[in-house]
Amino acid sequence: MSLALPPAPAPARPRMLFVGTALGCAAVGMLFAGMLGVWIALRDAAGGTSAAWLPKGLELPDVAANMMLIIMVGASVMAQWAVYAMVRDNRRDAVVAVALVVVFGIAVFNAQAYIYQQIALPVTSRYGALFFSVTGAFLAALVAAMIMSVIVVFRSLGGRYSSRRHEGISAMALYWHFLTATFSAVWFVVYVVK
Repeated sequence: MSLALPPAPAPARPRMLFVGTALGCAAVGMLFAGMLGVWIALRDAAGGTSAAWLPKGLELPDVAANMMLIIMVGASVMAQWAVYAMVRDNRRDAVVAVALVVVFGIAVFNAQAYIYQQIALPVTSRYGALFFSVTGAFLAALVAAMIMSVIVVFRSLGGRYSSRRHEGISAMALYWHFLTATFSAVWFVVYVVK
């Protein structure tokens, strides 16, 4: 007769990918907070009005910028749909949702390229350098999100995720939610307040 206790249950696996994504979001968020802070400070130093800050004759395409915001919100909804589907072991819907997130990311990239094409802005001006820095940094973060989403699609198709193991999809959704919030701030400061 043995009086030994049963072995302890295995410790829960830490959500390292999700925590790492959250820390990455915090770091990129600080980058954008700093860039937008510099934008606001330089705008105030130039006179505090759009007329004093914007280069003469510059017209930013408002429709394209507004569409970028709407598409980013849609991408965030699709990313959350992917998590919802995978939690319910609906792999097909999760893959479709993540594929739509990638398509939405391409649409946002295309809209930003259209804005670049429509404006004739010298990079040597303060406004031009800051405009291309902020929007270019956002595009770099967007490309990273699309790469992450493509990896999640392939891993989903390969059966790596299930209702019990969906940390990769949750991390991808967190990053897209963060990007949507970040672009909302960029949209307001760069395209609305100007």
